[in-house]
Formats: sequence, C-alpha cells, structure tokens
Amino acid sequence: MIITFKSRAAGDVIMFGNVAQRMLEIIGKDKDDPKGIVTVEQLPGAIAALRAAMAGDKKSGEPSGQDDDKEDAPRGMEGQVSLWQRAAPLVELMQYSLKESQPVIWE
Repeated sequence: MIITFKSRAAGDVIMFGNVAQRMLEIIGKDKDDPKGIVTVEQLPGAIAALRAAMAGDKKSGEPSGQDDDKEDAPRGMEGQVSLWQRAAPLVELMQYSLKESQPVIWE
C-alpha cells in the first residue's frame, strides 16, 4: 500500500503504508483512515511531534525497524532507514504548507 501526502504548497510526499501509518500515529491521526487532513491550525503541532520523534530517533541511534520494504530496495541499499530520515520530507512539506497556509491531505 502506498500513501501520498499532498499540499498545494509543495510537491507530494509518497510513502509505503507502514511508514506513513507510523507518521500518522506520531502526529495523532488515525492511521487506519485511508484519507485525511492536517489542517493549517494543526500543522504546528504535527511538525513539533515529528521533530520530537526525529530527535529521539537520532539520539537513540537505532534504526526505526520500519523496513518491511527492504526487499524492494535497489541492490546495495538494503540498510535500514531511520525514522528521522523517513520523516524529514514530510516535515518539509508541512513547513511549506504552514508558510503558505495550506492544509496537508493524505490518500
């Protein structure tokens, strides 16, 4: 399953379902909703929650364990990807969205 985060303020962020569901959990959204929205008013809290999770992940030095898509990785790229690496594009999308007063939706 693929989930796409969209905003009129920036390009789409596409994630595998298990990774996107983890991001939704972090920002306090129902991970089982196939579609949803992060309103402009909710963006500061969502950004803060993702940044806190990213900081905790960097501190621990442990991979996120969310590498179910490892078999789809190109040869030589089989290493685990950390939560902070996965969350960074979504945080960037949310920052642009906040700056432009645009919501972020996912589907």
